[in-house]
Amino acid sequence: MRISVAVITYNWPAALERVLRALAAQSELPHEVIVTDDGSREETRQLLERLAVDYPTRLVHLWQNDDGARMSRARNRAIAAAQGDYVILLDGDMVAERHFVADHRRFARRGCFVQGSRVLTDAALTARMLDGSQGMPGFFSRGIERRRHTLHLPWLARWYARPGTRRRGIKSCNMAFWRDDLLRLNGFNEAMTGWGREDTELAVRAFHAGLLRRDLRFSALAVHLHHATRKHVVGNPNDRIVDDTRARRLLRCERGVDQHLAEFVGPPADLRPAG
Repeated sequence: MRISVAVITYNWPAALERVLRALAAQSELPHEVIVTDDGSREETRQLLERLAVDYPTRLVHLWQNDDGARMSRARNRAIAAAQGDYVILLDGDMVAERHFVADHRRFARRGCFVQGSRVLTDAALTARMLDGSQGMPGFFSRGIERRRHTLHLPWLARWYARPGTRRRGIKSCNMAFWRDDLLRLNGFNEAMTGWGREDTELAVRAFHAGLLRRDLRFSALAVHLHHATRKHVVGNPNDRIVDDTRARRLLRCERGVDQHLAEFVGPPADLRPAG
């Protein structure tokens, strides 16, 4: 099975560099890393060209115009472009532990999607990680929350990964699907723009389609770099879309990944130098 890692980013090249270097140092490399860019400035493109010179696996950059927060569209373009059978969704501020990809492979199961976890960092620890003076934090590191998520215990992870339909805690910062399941669901709902809930809406449709959720704890570890958040938007219109999806028991969204499949009939360019 080929694994594609789809990393969404927007105007934070310092964090993206840390994320991409962590993916390049995996114990098992993915087939490709797709950076799907929601309209970043020139610095992000320059970073990717620099990293591509000696990147150890296929590296792709998909860019779209900056027209507000269009995370659903950016992720759908990555899904459409993916050459892998299995797609790991990762945010551009999530630094993966070295067994991250191998762990996701181990817990991939047909009929299921996987919900991973994350360690939260404070501003001081994030600054140290970005300047290179701090590696991956451990259980006793200062400046972290949810420190249990620093523990790599695959034997315990199997207990948590029993398939189910738990609705809470859906977050696409560390999430994985079989690509053909994403195509069946038509990917993320592009009617949802601005902050949040597009991942919850996708998971609701996945449950309607009969997919089960596997929670990945103590494996596929990743550290979330600190930044200001727009969480808890009052009167978020995306909440109404989630409610409608639940009420009508929808399996597919109208505006989804199928809009982008024709663009990627052929694989997008690998940024690495030929030969």
